[in-house]
Amino acid sequence: MNILYGVQATGNGHISRSREIISALKHAGHCVHVILSGRDPALLWDMGIFRPYTVFRGMSLEFERGRLRPFKTALNLPIRQLYRDIGSYRAPCAFDVALVDFEPVTARIARRLRIPSIGIGHQYAFNYKVPVSKWAPVARWILRYFAPVDHAIGLHWHHFGYPILPPVVPQLISAAGAQSKKILVYLPFEQQKDVLQLLGRFSSHDFYYYTAVSEARDESNVRLRPFSRIGFIADLRSCNGVLCNAGFELASEALHLGKKLLVKPLTGQLEQTSNARALKMLGLADVISSLDAGSVHAWLARDPAPAQNYPDVARLIAEWVDRGNWHDTGDLVTRSWRHVTGHEPGTPQDTRCAQPRSAAFSECCIQK
Repeated sequence: MNILYGVQATGNGHISRSREIISALKHAGHCVHVILSGRDPALLWDMGIFRPYTVFRGMSLEFERGRLRPFKTALNLPIRQLYRDIGSYRAPCAFDVALVDFEPVTARIARRLRIPSIGIGHQYAFNYKVPVSKWAPVARWILRYFAPVDHAIGLHWHHFGYPILPPVVPQLISAAGAQSKKILVYLPFEQQKDVLQLLGRFSSHDFYYYTAVSEARDESNVRLRPFSRIGFIADLRSCNGVLCNAGFELASEALHLGKKLLVKPLTGQLEQTSNARALKMLGLADVISSLDAGSVHAWLARDPAPAQNYPDVARLIAEWVDRGNWHDTGDLVTRSWRHVTGHEPGTPQDTRCAQPRSAAFSECCIQK
C-alpha cells in the first residue's frame, strides 16, 4: 500500500513511537510518505527511517517553567499557515490510507484527498472513559478535534475495558545491568537551573540529565547530556529510575524495562495531569506537582517495579493495517495485551475503533 503518515513532532514521544510503526510498515513492504509538523526542521535528528518526509509548521502548545500558557498558545496559533499547508500539499502518489499520530496537517490532508484515515496514538485513548484529572471541556474538545480521523486507536498503560492498545516501545531495548544509583532525567519544559538546583542536593546519586546543552559536561553529580537517541537509550537501559514529565512514551519505555518512575505533569496540560492520575491509580509511578526535594528523596529510596514487558505492538499494528479491516480491532487488542505484566488475557468490552465517520464511508474507501 501507499501510506501517508503524519507525526506530531513537538515532543520526542510521537517521533519515537512513529519510528517503530513506520519501520514495521516498511519492513512489511509498504511505501510510506511522512509529514512532520510542530518543530523546526533544524531540530530534527536521526530521521533516516522517516525519509521521504515533508515538514510543515503545524500547531503546538506554549509552555513556561513547566506550565501550559493557554493565552500565549492561542496568540501564536498559525491558523492561516496551517490551511495554506493543507491546500498546497501535492501527493506524490495515490494514497490508500493515512495514519496519523495526532498530527493536524495530515489529518486534514486526508479529508481533502478523500482517503481513509486512522489515528494511532495516546491522545486517541481519551475518546473512551479512561482516567482524567478533571472535567475540562475545552481541553477535551482539543483532544478530539486537533487531529480528527475516521478510525482512532488509542494507546495506554491499561485497556480499561475498551479497544485500547498497550504502548508502542522499541523492541530492541532491554535492561542492561541497572546501576542502583543512576537516575535518568528528562524535564524539557522545566528551567534548567531549577532542575540542577534540585538534583545537586542528592550527592549520593548520579543523574544523567538530558537537556538543551551543546555538548556533554558534568556539574558535580549531574551529567548534563545533549539530546541523542543512542545515548539516551543506553542510559535508560542501565539506569535504576527515571524522573520526567508525565508524557506517554518515555514513561512507557521505563515501565517496559522495569525502571522506577517519578513524574511531574505539566500544570494545566490535561493529557499529562491525566497520565499522572492513571499512573498513580495503576500503581506504576510516583507523582509530584513541583520540584520538591522531600518527594524526590522518598522516591529515590523505593525499589523498581516489575517490568511490564509490552509486546511488539508496532508489528501487530502493521499486520492489522495490511489486512484492511480497519473498523474491527478485536483480535489486535486481544493479542496485544495477552502477555503484558498484570493483565489477564481476554478481549475488552467494545472492539470497534473510536469515531468512525460512518460505516458506509469506511466500506467504500478501504483499498488494498
